[in-house]
Amino acid sequence: MLSRLMSSSIRSLDREYNCTVRLLDDSEYTCTIQRDAKGQYLFDLICHHLNLLEKDYFGIRYVDPDKQRHWLEFSKSIAKQMKSQPPFTMCLRVKFYPPDPAALKEEITRYLVFLQVKRDLYHGRLLCKTSDAALLAAYILQAEIGDYDPGKHPEGYSSKFQFFPKHSEKLERRIAEIHKTELIGQTPETSELNFLHKAQTLETYGVDPHPCKDVSGNPAFLAFTPFGFTVLQGNRRIHFLTWEEVTKLKFEAKTFHIYANQTEDRKIILTYFAPTPEACKHLWKCGVENQAFFKLEKSSQVRTVSSSNLFFKGSRFRYSGKVAKEVMEQSAKIKRDPPEIHRAGMVPSRSCPSITHGPRLTSVPRTRRRAVHISIMEGLESLRDSAHSTPVRSVSHGDSFMASRGQMEDGGEASTSAVISDETYSPSDSVLPTPVAEHGMEMPLARHHNGAPCNIDEESSSEKGALKEGQAAESGPGRRALRMVRTKPSSPSDVEELNKFILSVLRLFLVTIGLLFALLLLLIMLTESDLDIAFLRDIRKTPEFQQFHFEYFCPLRRWFACKLRWMGGFLVSK
Repeated sequence: MLSRLMSSSIRSLDREYNCTVRLLDDSEYTCTIQRDAKGQYLFDLICHHLNLLEKDYFGIRYVDPDKQRHWLEFSKSIAKQMKSQPPFTMCLRVKFYPPDPAALKEEITRYLVFLQVKRDLYHGRLLCKTSDAALLAAYILQAEIGDYDPGKHPEGYSSKFQFFPKHSEKLERRIAEIHKTELIGQTPETSELNFLHKAQTLETYGVDPHPCKDVSGNPAFLAFTPFGFTVLQGNRRIHFLTWEEVTKLKFEAKTFHIYANQTEDRKIILTYFAPTPEACKHLWKCGVENQAFFKLEKSSQVRTVSSSNLFFKGSRFRYSGKVAKEVMEQSAKIKRDPPEIHRAGMVPSRSCPSITHGPRLTSVPRTRRRAVHISIMEGLESLRDSAHSTPVRSVSHGDSFMASRGQMEDGGEASTSAVISDETYSPSDSVLPTPVAEHGMEMPLARHHNGAPCNIDEESSSEKGALKEGQAAESGPGRRALRMVRTKPSSPSDVEELNKFILSVLRLFLVTIGLLFALLLLLIMLTESDLDIAFLRDIRKTPEFQQFHFEYFCPLRRWFACKLRWMGGFLVSK
């Protein structure tokens, strides 16, 4: 009897997993889940722990052993999604950034969004002008340490806090000046709301960058925002498509396609290449979910989407959850006393630059960070050797970036440089994009140059120009080299693409033949057979079929019979 009890208890332990979820304030929530528990169960536990009702903006993110990020799917088993061994470590993050944070119903929701956007600012994903950066940092100071007090805040106190990847002395003095003079009397709630008001006006608000490459091999970052699809490249936003313009998202292996209708006459296709097929699939899923959440009017309009064309086996995915409009309508019905918010003060430590708030388990190591300096002209290309990159926002009218080259001799700020944070990627702090692998990137030909769409006329003109240049070059000393290049055998990727094209044509041909054969069988059954089936009987009684039978089919049958008799007589006479 005792052995049975012990064996049953051991089996129950085998069916339970320990799970740790790092929250937005860097505190950790640890729980035990059953082996068959779904993602929705864990998410509901966390929301109950936080007393959060407007939870549809948030999600749980985890990182697999290959350093690929994923959003936990709530409708599937947790254990089946996690490729690592328990105990599991995940993060609570904002998945869908609210277009207007001020429209959120409850203060607890705004506070959590504030923590997320503050993380984006610190990790270099939310970039802005220096003047805006100083104001945002001052709002953070006011929200977390209150009014300026000479007795508590000595000279240079703002330099002890880390708001960005890198500070300059001038920027720190400006932050302290705003905090001392312009924000006196603001409550934490007001400062957080003002911070969100300012942040939502920036181009990179809500950007979760996915590193990719265009058809020319240049690095780029794709991102899905509350307002549409964005491409950042070389410190500039080279593409922005609203969710109304985006018609389809598709991927195959590492290749990602975005179809859009900008006008009635202008349809474009953007093509980019992810580091791995897993990263491309994650990018596609994020795009499908963001478009469904922000574009659709009702969740009943959500449809299952496929990653490939007809006749090809591809991934199928369906967004499960409410859409933005339904979330706002549901939030308006919330009637309860505002929950208590336990805000934690900032940790004034430049030696340990972390935005950590609240308790933290000692078993989870802190993430080591370093600053990577790049010039504006170099753009993101100089970050190709780093493990993690974050896009740089373009600056107009000569404005400088929020981050500077650091402390200069004259104490000023460098207006021609930006500082990007580069952090070791770990499952316990999954806020940076997936690292870009520099090898093994397949770059098949596409209808775009450097990620920019072009129409057929532009393509033909560019091909003619290239042909003329090639003819001119052949007349020079490099003629033999050009011939050698032309006679070079096709690469394996080109052969693979050709094989795929041939297989697709064969599939289309076989399907067409099959359809024609099925229609022919149905026609014979309708016209020549005596089968008394309700389905066939109803079709035979229709006026359209009777007209077709007597005016077209019968004359055609008589013509074929006549030809057959003539051929039979001809063969007999021979």
